[in-house]
Amino acid sequence: MTQFNWQAYQAQDSEVKAKHFENKVIMVTGAANGIGKAVTIALAEQGATVLMLDKKSRHLEKLFDEIIARGYAEPIIIPVDLMEVTPESATELAQAIFDDIGKLDGLLHNAADLGSPSPLDQYDMNYWNSVMHTNLQAPYILSRALLPLLRQEHVTNMVFTSADVGREAAAYWGAYSIAYAGLEAQMTIWAEELENVSNIRVNSIDPGPVRTSFRRRSHPGESQENLATPQSIVGAYLYLLSGQHELHGSKLSI
Repeated sequence: MTQFNWQAYQAQDSEVKAKHFENKVIMVTGAANGIGKAVTIALAEQGATVLMLDKKSRHLEKLFDEIIARGYAEPIIIPVDLMEVTPESATELAQAIFDDIGKLDGLLHNAADLGSPSPLDQYDMNYWNSVMHTNLQAPYILSRALLPLLRQEHVTNMVFTSADVGREAAAYWGAYSIAYAGLEAQMTIWAEELENVSNIRVNSIDPGPVRTSFRRRSHPGESQENLATPQSIVGAYLYLLSGQHELHGSKLSI
């Protein structure tokens, strides 16, 4: 895993950072809550058009209203349940984006399904299928469909939110751990295959313990008082999506 100094980027003047996102179009999955929501707001603040993808339509509508009320760049709502994503539906989505916008400058895979941590020999297969599709298969299907839109003359970025149990497997984490191990492999393969043949930079990031509703479900009983907030780590995501770096194929951690 690679540590990186994103705080220097965080400290830059907002006007300087905004130049990195002017006229940029970035998709964020899992945009309605937690880290995805914080990144979406920060990107819109810097002037990016954010394609907000999430299955929670009402949450997306509230987030849309919040962003507009703040005077930030108008986002686009994409109400999609990743469990229902197929190669055909992803291709249709990519075509719609091309027809309406014509490009994509960044893709953040952030949506996740926790499943139900339990011993492998007792793992519920419905949970297994949901976690595997949402956390592993859907990012591949979307990446493959959106790849032509990411092929630009300038640098574009594909970022995968990862997890510590995907990098070092742990008992009782079941499908979640296995899916993220696969996601890390997927990131590495995308990075190696796209190197020298495109301007797409591909990286993964483990945000560590963050004060979110997802963390409360995954670690019940844990005090969140001293955990990082989503807003406090946004700078790392903006840095990776800004193109102001040479990172490629890196497994990053905060």
